[in-house]
Amino acid sequence: MLKVKVWDPVVRIFHWSLVAGFTANAFFTDPEGETHEVIGLALLALVALRIGWGLVGSRHARFSDFRPSLGAAFGQLGEMATGRRRIHAGHSPLGALMIYNLIAVLIVIGVSGYAMTTYSYFGSKWLEDVHEIAVHWAELSVLAHVAAVVFESRRLGINLPKSMVTGYKTLPATGTQE
Repeated sequence: MLKVKVWDPVVRIFHWSLVAGFTANAFFTDPEGETHEVIGLALLALVALRIGWGLVGSRHARFSDFRPSLGAAFGQLGEMATGRRRIHAGHSPLGALMIYNLIAVLIVIGVSGYAMTTYSYFGSKWLEDVHEIAVHWAELSVLAHVAAVVFESRRLGINLPKSMVTGYKTLPATGTQE
């Protein structure tokens, strides 16, 4: 087994802070309260930080390491269907698409949420609808992400959640790796 450094502290702190903030706003804060707004703005700032880190950060944090590719994503689905195992040190193709999806939807949530606090858009029904639809999409995406992490951890024999805590993936010494 090979212990490979994959996730730097910025990626890991971003990830778990995002989990905590999104969970807090989804389940524990008053959607019309100040705490909800402050957490929402903090999440938007985290996403901005992650975008910046995606341009200048460590190898596997950079967007250039996990470009979105439908072809590669379908290839990964084919591998899953046929039982082939291609292990990725960083994000897998499907994981990459999920990251881009989550960043985009969090921007929509944050910008629409902020806009609803402004004089120009306060009480705007269409903007509330956009915000609510985006939140529901994010919740579904999070559920799909968690399910995929559990599935891929079992299929590949790699504890993916542990790697997001420690920063290291334990990979087989043999087999296909990228």
